[in-house]
Amino acid sequence: MAGGDQNGTANVSYTDFLLLAFPGLQESRYLLAIPFFCLYLIIVAGNSILIHTAEESLHSPMCLLIALLLAVNICGTATILPKMLLSFLLRASRISLAECLVQMFFLYFTSVLDCSVLLMMALDRYVAICHPLRYADIMTTRLLVLLTLASMLRSLFVVSPVVILASRVSFCRSDVISHFACEHMALMRLSCSDISINKAVGMAMRCVDVILDFSILLASYSQIVRTALKIASGNVRHKAFHTCGTHLIVLFVSYSSRLSSSIVFRLAKSASQDVHNLISAVYLLFPWAVHPVIYGVRTKEIRESLRKLFRRSDSPLLRTFKR
Repeated sequence: MAGGDQNGTANVSYTDFLLLAFPGLQESRYLLAIPFFCLYLIIVAGNSILIHTAEESLHSPMCLLIALLLAVNICGTATILPKMLLSFLLRASRISLAECLVQMFFLYFTSVLDCSVLLMMALDRYVAICHPLRYADIMTTRLLVLLTLASMLRSLFVVSPVVILASRVSFCRSDVISHFACEHMALMRLSCSDISINKAVGMAMRCVDVILDFSILLASYSQIVRTALKIASGNVRHKAFHTCGTHLIVLFVSYSSRLSSSIVFRLAKSASQDVHNLISAVYLLFPWAVHPVIYGVRTKEIRESLRKLFRRSDSPLLRTFKR
């Protein structure tokens, strides 16, 4: 595809790129592969085990939503880490523009879907505490399916304009993406076209998304706290705050990770590309790694299922090891 840079010195738009995860640490790339491979295994294994135990505890819509969130975590990880590990092992991993755009789409699609599932959990807690007598009638499987489809449509609506606009840009500055994934701005840095519309649309979509999320979360949890404080029974009140506390911890981990990475990214403008890439990796991967831990520790049904699972797998070898 023909194109040109700002000075008119190039007339080629690259359609094939090199993914260079940490450009300043190429001599240590094999060592970098070890912790990220271990993290990949932890995320996949941890989320998979929790999905299995949640399926055994599907007595409530919340367990279904937890399983859905963990499944999104695995999909998001599979979008990023395999290609990232390949770039470590091969020094750099080649990726076509079409593959790059597909990866970008699924990267942001799973991120937005992750937020949508958290909103669905907030709705579940709102109905459970504010309308407990109608909970079974409202939070049906049919409603959860409709909400999941709506969440997927929302992700599609938010992500598609960004990816479509990116596909129309000419890339002639370089064929090296100094990032572990086809993140939007990492690709846009290679552009020799006017990308002001891309930046504006990306920022607008992100702002609308964040404002909508926080508005819904603030409204639901304000009502939840107000209702919980009116509960006369101390045990019931404690249970209400405990179940909401688990969800709030997950929300805090997810949103604080994104917010802190955004703040650090802007404050550390003079930092190297490797530092910025590490910040991005932490922001993306850290929540996916800790979600199963939070739900495994704090959700009673899942905790009981985990105990049963480990009892069934309690082989003589494991009993010997325990002694």
